[in-house]
Amino acid sequence: MIKLEQYRDLWLSEKMDEVIGFYPREFYPLDNFSSFKVEWNGYLYSSLEEAYQAASFMGSDEELVEKVKHSHSADEAQRIAYANRDKQRKDWNEVKLLIMEELLRLKIEQNPYVKKKLLQTGDYMIVEDSPKDAYWGWGENRDGENNLGKLWMKLRRELKERE
Repeated sequence: MIKLEQYRDLWLSEKMDEVIGFYPREFYPLDNFSSFKVEWNGYLYSSLEEAYQAASFMGSDEELVEKVKHSHSADEAQRIAYANRDKQRKDWNEVKLLIMEELLRLKIEQNPYVKKKLLQTGDYMIVEDSPKDAYWGWGENRDGENNLGKLWMKLRRELKERE
């Protein structure tokens, strides 16, 4: 069993035999805001979040792509993207899961520590336990889609099958 030191809420600590949360704790390397660089399309991003937010404007607004690339943090990149949602590429909702998967793969390949932490999750359910995001995480009521957690579990399964 993995012993984790802190949780966002008591519910998680009671369920620690079943759930690995990574909204900033021991498994924070799995978070898109963590400071693990990702090289993608010839540019070195400071975090996966910055690459993901830049991708949302590729082909629709190259000025915003550049603005995100030169942001100072994952948080700033996200704020730029959220303030300009109307300028996102038209197919964003159709391609964002595929792009996220591609970026997660790169993060694993380019950062051995991230791969190590992912494999340390064993066969536990991985949850992006953000209280704010019910699409990528499980949201405020823990009933969200958890798409980021599902992608991490898919990539973990593939890694284990290869090794």
